[in-house]
Amino acid sequence: MGKKDEGGFLETVKTIVYALLLAGLFRTLFFQPFYIPSGSMKETLLIGDFLFVNKMAYGYSRYSCPFSICPIEGRLFASEPERGDIVVFRHPTNGTDYIKRLIAMPGDTVQMVDGRVVLNGDMLPHEPLGVFTETFEPQGGAGNTPRCSNSPVALGGACEKRAYRETLPNGVSYTVLDTANIYTDNTPTYTVPEGNYFFMGDNRDNSVDSRVAQRAGGVGFVPFENLLGRTSMVVFSSGGSSMFAIWSWRFDRFFEGLE
Repeated sequence: MGKKDEGGFLETVKTIVYALLLAGLFRTLFFQPFYIPSGSMKETLLIGDFLFVNKMAYGYSRYSCPFSICPIEGRLFASEPERGDIVVFRHPTNGTDYIKRLIAMPGDTVQMVDGRVVLNGDMLPHEPLGVFTETFEPQGGAGNTPRCSNSPVALGGACEKRAYRETLPNGVSYTVLDTANIYTDNTPTYTVPEGNYFFMGDNRDNSVDSRVAQRAGGVGFVPFENLLGRTSMVVFSSGGSSMFAIWSWRFDRFFEGLE
């Protein structure tokens, strides 16, 4: 190999390294891609939705960097989230990234009573919207089938869930789904500690969230530094087992804003 070939090879290597560094910097400071693997946020987010997390929304903590390597104590350029935000956060104990809706702020009290949210002593408005219907079939890469309020449902049949419009005190309104009466429909009254937040999935009977303590396999309260960012738009969506299955792309969800 001549000097010219060696020089061309080194330039190619440098270009790749610079591109990777820029991509890493962009991911750390601005937007992180996130793929929806489960149905815990239906109907707001579907399995196979692809979105970007705005990491500038709440400032930066050590979890903002890949592998949590940022030497940051607390949070830099901190900005308070709002009730109703759809937030990606790092689980306080198992290191997994979750996406849920922010329901309660530091100092709030929150309780579930017969599947209804009681926030600071007031039950949130809960308007019936009818039925959310989807096909009972394997979904996403994991191939899990959805839970249905009209079970049992044959493969390919209509899987139904009751849908409601829930509204927070700040006016943020969104759809929640109800499948059955389960243990998380009735909880003790929780008081959110300072510096922590309380999250729930919109698909209430299919969500591991703050209603269950970490020691019992849930999420519990989430510290502020664990918040990675906010999302407000679906960029891409695929209903198949792979995002490369073009025939399963949901074109109507491309660049769809989120409530």
